[in-house]
Amino acid sequence: DSNCSVQISQFMSDTIEAENLNLLVGTSYVDSILTVLPVLSEEEQYAIASTPAHPTALLALYASCLAGNLAEELWNFAWPAAVALIYPSLLPVAVLSFCSQLVVIVGGPLVGKLMDHFPRVAAVNCLAFIQVVSQVLSVGMISIAHRTHPTSISSVLGESWFIVLVLFLAVEKLSGLAQGVAFERDWIVLLAGINRPIALAQANAILQRIELLCEIGGASLFGFLLSNYEPIKCLKLAAGFMIISLPIAVLLSLLTNKLSSGALGLAKCSQSGSGCSCEVAIPDTENIFSRSIEAIKLGWVEYSQQPVLPASLACVLLYFNVVLAPSALMTAFLTQRGLNPSIIGGFSGLCAAMGIAATFVSAEMVKRLGLLKAGAAGLIFQASSLAVAVIVYWRGSISSQQKSPLLMFLWLIIISRLGKMSYDAVGAQILQTGIPESKANLIGTTEVSLCSLAESLMLGIAAVIANDASHFGILVMLSLGSVVGAACLYCMWLRN
Repeated sequence: DSNCSVQISQFMSDTIEAENLNLLVGTSYVDSILTVLPVLSEEEQYAIASTPAHPTALLALYASCLAGNLAEELWNFAWPAAVALIYPSLLPVAVLSFCSQLVVIVGGPLVGKLMDHFPRVAAVNCLAFIQVVSQVLSVGMISIAHRTHPTSISSVLGESWFIVLVLFLAVEKLSGLAQGVAFERDWIVLLAGINRPIALAQANAILQRIELLCEIGGASLFGFLLSNYEPIKCLKLAAGFMIISLPIAVLLSLLTNKLSSGALGLAKCSQSGSGCSCEVAIPDTENIFSRSIEAIKLGWVEYSQQPVLPASLACVLLYFNVVLAPSALMTAFLTQRGLNPSIIGGFSGLCAAMGIAATFVSAEMVKRLGLLKAGAAGLIFQASSLAVAVIVYWRGSISSQQKSPLLMFLWLIIISRLGKMSYDAVGAQILQTGIPESKANLIGTTEVSLCSLAESLMLGIAAVIANDASHFGILVMLSLGSVVGAACLYCMWLRN
């Protein structure tokens, strides 16, 4: 009996020891210095927590994001403004946006699954190439459209250039969103260090400021061009900028990997200790459809099981807001109201500037209120500001002839961005630290798909009613309801 017990004890000890070793090996590439150092003083712990794991690689990542985001934000402002000038209706922009969202809904989880199985740098560079090619080809289609003179909205939607433009814009949006997920949910966590919360928060804030600065630059640049040159010439200049930015972004992403000592090239290992899932399974042609369906189902299952689901769903609800924000529909609405393109570009730029201010305000809010309460404060502030904006919209005459109500309406939307971007900063860190690294792209792209579903539902409504610009107020009320609903959902989760 004693021999038996000794053998069993030895077996259990060896098993536990081997499992611990597997867990250590499985997460060895993640920065784990805080878990293996002896007890440190408070100052030493703060110094480690605020020091990125790969500071020089982070700088290269910021530069790569600057090059790629500036071209993307220029395009995000350029195409709806150019399409809105083809025919006096919001319907073409609504249909194009709606179709793009549908592609993201279906393709998001699948692209995320593929990204989790392919090398990080190669996947992102391939997506960047696809995005720029789609943008340049879209410029060609819009240029063709401006040479025609459609007499009705049905003639616009039935043109061959419009159908091809739908495809190109959908591919461009999907590839751009996938790159954003890779940078925000995967790359930055590895380079800053998942166990270095202060460094990660600072890196998130810097990345968000870069995106917002690019939004300011892109909107302001195209607004200036559109107010001084013909739309086709503006599109050609934008296409040239996109082509130039591509090799710069690719080279900087390669430099990021080199400066990180190859950290981005390491396999994405499961945190369960069961080994790495880095082998790429190339499906047979016969099974590619079924495997794609399985990947999409897996993405939705993993998303629904994440521990911070309510915080993510609150973010999704905010995507129902398609007009009380610097969106494609808002750009088209203001363009058709006869507002100067420089003012429209300034509106988008000021919204982004308010977002930059939010990156500083959110840090102070977290210090005073804590992470979760800071998120609630941001959502409540956004909902309150937009409620006042809606009152101004319904009580005033929103037109280019009476600019005071229109400008007040726009200013209140700008102010509301302070709350929205504050919640984005808080929510990003909640999701980064609450989702396993091995599933970051899968869950992240699935969340993007759900956000696209929310936005597409609103764009579908817009496509039905947008043929009459007087129905814009219905979209305003629906957008306000979504923001109020997000604030209520988050506050209920916080209270429980």
